[in-house]
Amino acid sequence: MKWIVGLGNPGKLYENTKHNLGFMIIDRFAALNDIKISKNKCKSLIGEGNIKGQKVVLIKPMTYMNLSGEAVRAYMDYYQVDIEDMIVVYDDLDTEFGKMRLRYKGSAGGNNGVKSIIEHTGTQSFNRIRVGISRPPKGYSVSDYVLSNFNKNELEILNEMISKSCNALTHALEEPFEKTMAKFN
Repeated sequence: MKWIVGLGNPGKLYENTKHNLGFMIIDRFAALNDIKISKNKCKSLIGEGNIKGQKVVLIKPMTYMNLSGEAVRAYMDYYQVDIEDMIVVYDDLDTEFGKMRLRYKGSAGGNNGVKSIIEHTGTQSFNRIRVGISRPPKGYSVSDYVLSNFNKNELEILNEMISKSCNALTHALEEPFEKTMAKFN
């Protein structure tokens, strides 16, 4: 079984913001694989399905970004799942917009959701797909930037980014994460 956690913030206010890129990817991946994300459990919205013969659980923490680790820990404790089977998908300021970077360990890199996961799991070693949103323009606060909507120019690239991320997730279900990294980095 693989469990995939998309990071974001719940509610209409945040729906199309840069910080909700993880939710957007999970939603597209769910739609592509006929998985309904509707079960409210472990401080998350959860959807379960089978993809290419493998059980897959899609998770959208409802704790808000900065407390994502609470939902991850709750899921781990309730279902007794291994962190080695988790993939976290999230927006990344230090990756160029339109690019994707896969890693299997490392620091939070400034993402408070990932920081929370590290704090609640006690490890930096877990699979992740960082999807680039770039740094804000000079004079723009980081919090305002990540909570802003994508502009017209970005929307064209956004669809392609989400598709590539879904392709990487599908590949990671079939191959070891190291092979997925080699293919998509």
